[in-house]
Amino acid sequence: MPDAQPMTEAMYYVLLALRTPAHGYGLLGRIREISGGRLEMGPGTLYGILTRLKKEGLIELAAEDERRKTYALTESGRRALLEEYARLSRLVRDGAALKEEET
Repeated sequence: MPDAQPMTEAMYYVLLALRTPAHGYGLLGRIREISGGRLEMGPGTLYGILTRLKKEGLIELAAEDERRKTYALTESGRRALLEEYARLSRLVRDGAALKEEET
């Protein structure tokens, strides 16, 4: 993903939550849990992101019944998530000088 745009925070958390397959309502709770309650995502936002991620090949439909669709990361999605994590880690590492200035 070197040429790819950075992910939005919402996209990152959806992929992070899909490390284990889940359906939409379950994803909303998992995202809230992973973010420590900091990120509250509405269903419209979630389903828009799921549509985009599926179109980009980062997630796939793992199962579907009459009431729910369960989504899972693809291998490309897992790689994209790891690359975004590495990018964010570099940002934090590069900004460590700010912490040093405070002390």
